[in-house]
Amino acid sequence: MSNSKLDRLQFLLDKKKFADSEWDNRGLIPSDSDLCEYMESRFNSCLSSLIILVKSDSSLEILNKELNKGLKSFERFKFDTEEREFICDIFYAISKEIEIDFKNELNIWLYGNFLAYVFRISSFFKVKEKILEILSQNCIKCNSNLETFILARENTILDSDFLIVRCRSCRELNLIDNGPNVRQLRFGEYELVEQLPKSNYDLEGAKIRLKQLQFFRK
Repeated sequence: MSNSKLDRLQFLLDKKKFADSEWDNRGLIPSDSDLCEYMESRFNSCLSSLIILVKSDSSLEILNKELNKGLKSFERFKFDTEEREFICDIFYAISKEIEIDFKNELNIWLYGNFLAYVFRISSFFKVKEKILEILSQNCIKCNSNLETFILARENTILDSDFLIVRCRSCRELNLIDNGPNVRQLRFGEYELVEQLPKSNYDLEGAKIRLKQLQFFRK
C-alpha cells in the first residue's frame, strides 16, 4: 500500500468528519453533538485499526473484515436516514482508499437484506427489465403519483415491510405498503427513508412512526 494512501487514511482519521461545516455541505442541520462524537469515535477506531493493518501489508480479505466490523459497530436503527447515508458515504470513501468493493455491505446495512437483494437483482437486469405491475398512490402533500414498479413476484415471499418514503417532488414523507409476493421492484418518484418490518409494526403503528418522522423533520 502506497504512502499516499496511508496519508489519506490518516487524513480521514484526523479530520472532523461530523463538524458543522460537513453537515452544512450536505444541506443538513447538524445532529446532536453527543451523537456526532459517538460517530467520530466509531470511525476513528476503525480507521486506526485499518492503518495498522495496512502498514503490516494485510490482505484485502483481512481489511474487508475489519471494515465490516467497523460498519457493524454502528447500530443503524439508532440513526435517521440522513445520518445513515452520511455514515455510508464515509465508509465508501474509506473502502475506495483501501481498494475494496464494499457497496453490497453498505446496501445491506442501509436498506436491510431483502431490499439490498432486490436492488442488486434489479441493477443486473435494468436494461431488459419487464414491468409486471405498477402500484400507485398519490403523495399526501402535493398529490404527485408515487409509483412502485413490480418486476417479479414469488408466492413464497412474505408480506414483510411497510415503507416510509420521501416524495421527490415536494419531499413529503409517505407510507407505502406494496403487499406480499414481491421479489423484485423499482421505485418511481420517491426514495426510501425507513423500513418498518411487519413483525414489529401493524398499520396503526406504521402510521404513528410516519407522524413521528414528519414531526422531527419539520
